[in-house]
Parts: sequence; C-alpha cells; structure tokens
Amino acid sequence: MSAIRIKKGDLVRVIAGKDKDKEGKVLAINKKANKAIVEGVNMVSKHMKPSMANQQGGIVSQEAPIDISNIMYVHKGQKTKIGYKFEDGKKVRIAKSTGEVID
Repeated sequence: MSAIRIKKGDLVRVIAGKDKDKEGKVLAINKKANKAIVEGVNMVSKHMKPSMANQQGGIVSQEAPIDISNIMYVHKGQKTKIGYKFEDGKKVRIAKSTGEVID
C-alpha cells in the first residue's frame, strides 16, 4: 500500500469517474479505506429521519467518499504529482511538475 500524499484542505481535481474534471477541497481522508471526501464531488441523496440536528428530515444531498487514486493535487491551476524533499532538516511536500514547495 502506497502512502497517501493528499491532505485535508488540499485543492484536488477528479481524474476518473462520473465527476471527471471537477475540482474541490478535501474535507476528510480515510487512510484505512484509501478514500477521500471532496467538496461538491460524488454527491449522493440520503434519506434522513427527523432529529434534533435536522428537525425537518427528508432527502439530503451530501458528498460520498471517492478513491484516492481518482483524484490529483492542483498546483497553480494544473494537476500535478506530489513528491517529498528534505529542506533544512524538515520533510516538505513538493509539486513534481514545478519543483516548488507546497507547504
């Protein structure tokens, strides 16, 4: 199993599936299942019972997890792979296409 290089809060683009070419921010990562929840991508309808949080209940549209292999990091408007490099004794993420430090 390879390391997950995408983190919560990253801007990503979907590269495969029904939502191909859509962009969104990563809301959550599930390392064990190798999946991510991306804002506005892979929307599903869920039937909710009335509760304290949702008084009305009904059908709610929400994001479902998408496989990590189907998304790519977006750097300066272009999708790119992510690599690692040591700078000043710290491990930092870099964009493979430009070689610039991401964070």
